[in-house]
Amino acid sequence: MVKCSICKRREAFYVRRYSGERLCRKCFSESIENKVRAVISKYQMFNFNDRIAVAVSGGKDSLNLLHILSKIEKEYPQASLCAITVDEGIGDYRAESIRIASENCEMLGIEHIIVSFKEIYGYTLDEIVKKTRDKGLTPCAYCGVLRRRALNIAAEEASADKIATAHTLDDEIQTFLLNLLHGDTVKAIYSRPKFEREIPDLIPRVKPFCKVLERESALYAYANHIKFQDEPCPYACEAFRNDIRIYLNRLEERHPGVKYTLFRSIERIRRLAAIRSERSPLRPCKICGEPTTDVICQACRILSELKLIRY
Repeated sequence: MVKCSICKRREAFYVRRYSGERLCRKCFSESIENKVRAVISKYQMFNFNDRIAVAVSGGKDSLNLLHILSKIEKEYPQASLCAITVDEGIGDYRAESIRIASENCEMLGIEHIIVSFKEIYGYTLDEIVKKTRDKGLTPCAYCGVLRRRALNIAAEEASADKIATAHTLDDEIQTFLLNLLHGDTVKAIYSRPKFEREIPDLIPRVKPFCKVLERESALYAYANHIKFQDEPCPYACEAFRNDIRIYLNRLEERHPGVKYTLFRSIERIRRLAAIRSERSPLRPCKICGEPTTDVICQACRILSELKLIRY
């Protein structure tokens, strides 16, 4: 029997190739929880009395984050958690994930808030895809912008101080590369684990999972018997991000630890770039009043286009 490298007692069930550790279930789970705690501390993500809205999709990453933050919250009685699920309106896929998210929230005793595209914008994502099929943009191009707006609206109504999202290490690297490949160097620089600026009407977002590998997040869910939706979004295969994900996973398989090396390099680039550049000033959108760098925000541009497109 191969023993755990940490406790030296229990049988190892996972080999962490980038570090050479052999971990039992308990020590592996604790290592993930400790990573999250370390990230929260390093970036000073929360205050002791924050009301934290956790963005919960029903997938493994967001439910893992909810379970871990629920453990941490017990150490800070003044803090409180709520979960927000955005129902984009994606056929049976989203209905199942909402059910699973609700079951986890009920088990943990956490308030669960559900907000929908249809309720806020008058369209489901499925309807938007039908209306824009000839526009040349992937569904993710619309969904990401509108989901962020919906999440902010729901968090404001819940009186949240912070929004916690479950972006993993993989997500952070993919986003950086996507922004570079799209020529958006500003987003590449300022999309960080914690949004540094205090902006009126925009609730700060934090990413406590930014140093957790996606594959280890999946293993954490299985090791702790956390029920999650394992079916991918039916529109995900159309996204450019998917090609980058495949490439990075192949690279990590051949060179264990390369994702962490990339993340450290990205952090250095962002620090250096932030010193030498000025940030674009934010102003209220002329239509909705949400903060934007332009006269009209991206969400309102999308909604304006949808009103002009007919079936």
